[in-house]
Amino acid sequence: MKVIGLTGPSGAGKSLVAEILASYGIPVINADEVYHDILSRGDACTEELADAFGENILDAGGLVCRAALADAVFGKPNTPALLHTLNTITHKYVMSEIKKRLQQCRKASNRAAVLDAPLLFEANAHLECDVVIGVLASYQKRLSRILSRDHLTPEAAEKRLAAGKDDDFYRTRCDHILINNDDAAELKKKIEQLLIETGVGID
Repeated sequence: MKVIGLTGPSGAGKSLVAEILASYGIPVINADEVYHDILSRGDACTEELADAFGENILDAGGLVCRAALADAVFGKPNTPALLHTLNTITHKYVMSEIKKRLQQCRKASNRAAVLDAPLLFEANAHLECDVVIGVLASYQKRLSRILSRDHLTPEAAEKRLAAGKDDDFYRTRCDHILINNDDAAELKKKIEQLLIETGVGID
């Protein structure tokens, strides 16, 4: 089974690429969904986060409030260090669950599986992949998508983008780059070509 890594900065449009890949019968493991699932359990990961960022990131039910956690991390003078702490805590839990799901895909005899992970390289999840696709888009497209999708203020959205990696980070690490500036038909053609080139196919 071929594992296709899918990554890129916030707002680049990875979800659309994932949807197109899924339309060819390829299961998609979304790292953000795995992360949210882990937070909803209120287990060891939640305890570690509360120890690191304070009890005020928890809601009345003792679960992590993602908005409060974001407030504790983004837009601070030491945001890079805080992000490092957040990622160090969460990545090990997320990767453990991702490995389980990839194994389930192998048992189901899938020809390929997609690992959709914004922090693919930071979590060393690329080591699980046979090929990595980076999705990029212009700054204005990304900003517009984040404002629409996450209902953030322009200031909060710009902080989110500023905290991420630049395009060169992905260009120098990914095997393939897809530009997603809203031409969905062209994007689909490029994805089909990639599936053929990598031997996954579009059956």
